[in-house]
Amino acid sequence: QVQLVESGGDLVQPGGSLRLSCTASGSILFIYTMGWYRQAPGKEREFVALNNWTGGRTYYTDSVKGRFIISKDNAKNTMYLQMTNLKPEDTAVYYCNAETDSGSLWGQGTQVTVSS
Repeated sequence: QVQLVESGGDLVQPGGSLRLSCTASGSILFIYTMGWYRQAPGKEREFVALNNWTGGRTYYTDSVKGRFIISKDNAKNTMYLQMTNLKPEDTAVYYCNAETDSGSLWGQGTQVTVSS
């Protein structure tokens, strides 16, 4: 069974930091891209960041540039999202996505809450 498992969500104060992790497991032969999306209450899911798995290029939505860094460990099929200088508007459920030879995969989501 192919699946994505996320971890790292938490309650943090404004200006704080968190690191999210996402590990792909199962019969995956090839990962094309892995990325993070988020969905705030009452809003649609939006793109946050993406990592081209083989080429290494990264992409970010404008609102997180300079604050979030996406990285990966190819050997572990794991992706990370280092989030710094967190703001209340970053509060959302963060979802991991992977485009693989087994199709498009989504994780179950991890809650990030930024509040004092």
